[in-house]
Amino acid sequence: MGYQFSPRISDIGGARFWRIDRTADYGALNGLAAHTLNTRLIATHWDELLRLAGSLTLGVFQVESLMRTLQQGQRPTKVAQALQELGRGIKTLFLLHYISDPAYRRRSLTPLNRGEGRHRRARVVFHGQRGELRQRYRQGQEDQLGALGLVVNRSVLWNTIYRDRPRTHLRADGYALQDADIARLSPLGNAHLNVLGRYSFTLAEPVLRGEWRPFRQPDQDD
Repeated sequence: MGYQFSPRISDIGGARFWRIDRTADYGALNGLAAHTLNTRLIATHWDELLRLAGSLTLGVFQVESLMRTLQQGQRPTKVAQALQELGRGIKTLFLLHYISDPAYRRRSLTPLNRGEGRHRRARVVFHGQRGELRQRYRQGQEDQLGALGLVVNRSVLWNTIYRDRPRTHLRADGYALQDADIARLSPLGNAHLNVLGRYSFTLAEPVLRGEWRPFRQPDQDD
C-alpha cells in the first residue's frame, strides 16, 4: 500500500524475530531468529491479500465484508493468518533496521516526539475537564474537540509568528544563528500560556493598530 510504519516499540527487547529459511546461517542472529515464517500460507493467499490492499487503498470496502474476510466466528480466517505471517516478516525487517541504524531511529523519533508535544499542549489547554469529554451527545463532543483543535492551532500559530520575529531581528543585528539550532525549536512550548484565572480579550492599542507586541529585554523582569 506504500506505507512505512516506524513505531516506537516499548518491549523491543522481548520482540520475536522471524526467519524465512530454517536452515539459513545468520551468524550471531541465529539464536535471535528462532521462529520460521509460513511462506506457503502467504503464497497461497497472496492474491487475496492484494485484493484486500487494493480495496483499502481505494476505499471501496465495507466494514462488514472486511471483518468476514479476516474473521470467521471467534477464529481468524486463513487470509488473516497469512496477513499475520506477512506482518511478522515486515516487523522483523523493521526491527533489524531500527536497531542497526541510529540515524533511522532519530528520524523515526522526531515525528513521534512532535506528536507527543502536540498532545501535551492539548492536555494543558484542556485542563478544565482533565482531558475528558463530558458531553453525552455526539454533536457536543464534536464541538468540544473542534474548539480544542482551534485553540491549540491558534496558540501554535502565535508561537510560530513570535518565534520568527526575534530570529529575524537578531540576524538583522548581525548575530550568527545556526540553521541547525533553529530547526530544533518547537512552536509547542506552553510555559508562557495562562490557562487559569481570568481571561481578558481586550487588546492593547498597538496590537489593535496591527503592530507587534514589543520584544522583552534581557535586563527587564519577566
